[in-house]
Amino acid sequence: MATTRHAHTVWEGNLTEGSGTVSLDSSGIGQYPVSWPARAEEPNGRTSPEELIAAAHSSCFSMFLSGSLTKAGNPPARLTTKADVTFQPGKGITGIHITVDGEVPGLDEAGFTKAAEEAKAGCPVSQALTGTEITLTATLV
Repeated sequence: MATTRHAHTVWEGNLTEGSGTVSLDSSGIGQYPVSWPARAEEPNGRTSPEELIAAAHSSCFSMFLSGSLTKAGNPPARLTTKADVTFQPGKGITGIHITVDGEVPGLDEAGFTKAAEEAKAGCPVSQALTGTEITLTATLV
C-alpha cells in the first residue's frame, strides 16, 4: 500500500532577510524555523532543506540496510548512520556522504561493506537523489 507524507512551509520576506517555518504535518512532531543564513552560513538554532534531507537519508539508509542484513540472516544489533549534505550557494547540493557504523554479529567487514553499498544504491531516498554524488564510509564495530 502506498503512503503519502505531508509537510508545509510558510515563508515571509525576501530570500536573504526573510524566514519561515517548516511543519511536519503527517507526524505532527513539530515546526522548525528555516532561513537563508541557516542554509548558507551557520544554523543558529534553525534548520535547512539540506539538514532535512540528511535526516531523511540517514533514516532511510538505516532502515534499508537493517532490512537487507536481516533478510540475509545477519540482523544488526545497532546501526549508527550519519548523512552529510553539502550545499554550495549558487550551485546547490553538491554531494552527500553517508557514514555508517554497524554492530552486526556474525558478519565480517567485507560483508558489511557490501551490504552498505547495496543500501546506498537501494534506499528510496538515495534513488530520489540520483542526480547527486553519494559517497559512503562503512565500518563494522
